Amino acid sequence: MEFLRKGKCLFKLAKNTAKLQTRNTLFKIMLTSSCSLRSYSTTDENSDQPNLLKYHVLPLEETLNRFMTTVEPLLTPDELKEQEDITSKFLKKEGAELQKILEEVGSQEKNWLAHRWLKVGYLKFRSPVTAFVSPGMTFPKQSFENPNQFVDYTSRVIFGLGEFNDLVHAKKIPIVKMGKNELDNSQFGKVFGTCRIPRRTTDEIIYNPCSDYVVIIYRNHFYKLKIYNEEGKLINAPCLAAQLEEIMTKEKKMGVPYGIMTTDSRDNWAEAYGHLSKRARNKDALKTIQKSLFTVSLDCCTTPKEGQDAEELILSLIHGNGSNSNSGNRWMDKTIQLVVNPNGNVGFTYEHSPAEGQPIAMMMDYVVKKLKDDPSYGETGEDDFTPAEKIQFCPLSPCEEQWLIIAQRNIDKLVKQLQMKVLKFDGYGKDFIKKQKLGPDSFIQIALQLAFFKLHNEPAAQYESAHLRIFDGGRTETIRSCSNQSLAFCLAMQDPSSSVQDQANKLREAVICHQMYAKLALQGRGVDRHLFGLQLMAKENGLPIPEFFDSPGYVKSSHFRVSTSQVATKYDAFMGYGPSTDDGYACCYNPRDCDIILAISAWRHCQATDHLKFAKALVQSFSQMKVVLEKCPMTGKPPEPKCNI
Repeated sequence: MEFLRKGKCLFKLAKNTAKLQTRNTLFKIMLTSSCSLRSYSTTDENSDQPNLLKYHVLPLEETLNRFMTTVEPLLTPDELKEQEDITSKFLKKEGAELQKILEEVGSQEKNWLAHRWLKVGYLKFRSPVTAFVSPGMTFPKQSFENPNQFVDYTSRVIFGLGEFNDLVHAKKIPIVKMGKNELDNSQFGKVFGTCRIPRRTTDEIIYNPCSDYVVIIYRNHFYKLKIYNEEGKLINAPCLAAQLEEIMTKEKKMGVPYGIMTTDSRDNWAEAYGHLSKRARNKDALKTIQKSLFTVSLDCCTTPKEGQDAEELILSLIHGNGSNSNSGNRWMDKTIQLVVNPNGNVGFTYEHSPAEGQPIAMMMDYVVKKLKDDPSYGETGEDDFTPAEKIQFCPLSPCEEQWLIIAQRNIDKLVKQLQMKVLKFDGYGKDFIKKQKLGPDSFIQIALQLAFFKLHNEPAAQYESAHLRIFDGGRTETIRSCSNQSLAFCLAMQDPSSSVQDQANKLREAVICHQMYAKLALQGRGVDRHLFGLQLMAKENGLPIPEFFDSPGYVKSSHFRVSTSQVATKYDAFMGYGPSTDDGYACCYNPRDCDIILAISAWRHCQATDHLKFAKALVQSFSQMKVVLEKCPMTGKPPEPKCNI
């Protein structure tokens, strides 16, 4: 039956190709109408959620008191005394002045933070989005026995993403509550059809939610593939598969790797982009790629090193493994890139600017479940389709060729520098931690603190992302995971004279204190975004940057040597990305019922860090923490920790 359906689609492909040049004005009118049926406004996205909270401006004294508590474990006694003096002065003088300005701005805007965070945190960032901004999100490993299975699977995933897109447009993504407050769903409408545009000093971001096509990238060639018909209905997977086969049959040679320029630094790419877009054909090609719902990279098959399958998978999503592999088969500006390799590696490369990782993880969950539950998934869509159309660039000019060569050299350097270890800890998972009446996320955060302390004999400023979705347009706040309590626990675990009971008590205190800070961060009562706002008020109003922002406490506590986030899914999948500091680690984790999957990265050029040693220390930490808790089980209610946050 599947063969017959695909044959029917191949027949239609030939028939529709002949008709392509005779499409009339009526078709264009119908296409416009179908777009409006699926439109999703990015300017009025919260009109159906009128109860979302306005983002506040915290009292300055509250933030600075909490700030002082978070920097204590990172400072020497002399530094702490200096910090107290600087903070007190800031509270009374420059900080008070900036606070008034911020409060005035906050009173006039529904969310004073969101657009500033997008601009400063992302669009002004000049390093490559590759590894530094864009994470990879894996799917469960696949096993393709032949090219047909590879194509069929890819077509069904494309169909599933289209179906998820329809749910977003129909506003059928469930609205979740945190306590009595709704969580903002607007981020789901900001990932399909979205693209970052390289510009000098500050990039732009464009939204095309009415797009009805995807861009297929194969052997560095680009094709526009419509996934909706004239009525705005999804085209079935067999017809999509037939067109993928047609593309793969046509392209036997490698094309010019235009996409590799998108992996470079934003300034380099902006310069190259300026030259590319001067010619009309290139300008049209760029716009076509940018306006697609998402891109699909059909990669050339690669063979992982023995025992490196998981690392190969996540690194292929983050950077494509270099100019001699699949790094040219990308368009890193697109918010969503689906990457499928004949070796079974599948996942997303996700440009982080418009939204956090949760929409991406939910998409993966949705599609994987559909494929798992229904072997015929994707076959019930429409079979009236427009043939895929090749996107044509002009031949490279000498100047463009130089930028391409620079990008090839730089991505190859980056590939060599980023080191990754995927740790699948199977000693226990969420179930065990919950039985200890502790929060799994906070427990893992303390284990990461202990692992770092074991290796470096000092605490790390540790970043964890907390969403601010109880606010209209909310993005993130920082959970400062390092605390006096986490340091006390690490010291106890390294002290041979410390009793097991003392270690267990300190472990529980550290975990509960982290839970308390995380709760505050989710309520928008963390430290970092308020201080970010005060600093911006000085810049926006031409005022001098206060001494406070060069103080030892601010500098040390903002230099996150461990950058973390939880991206949870029940499937054998995980997210990974590069460290945020030269001398740091990144760790993204998926805590499941009986195991924990963690992607740990570090930079090769830093002699102080070692991703493999960190993973080993983390396994030891998890194991020791389990032993401590089992030897000293908690009876009754947990003790109230002394957390001055």
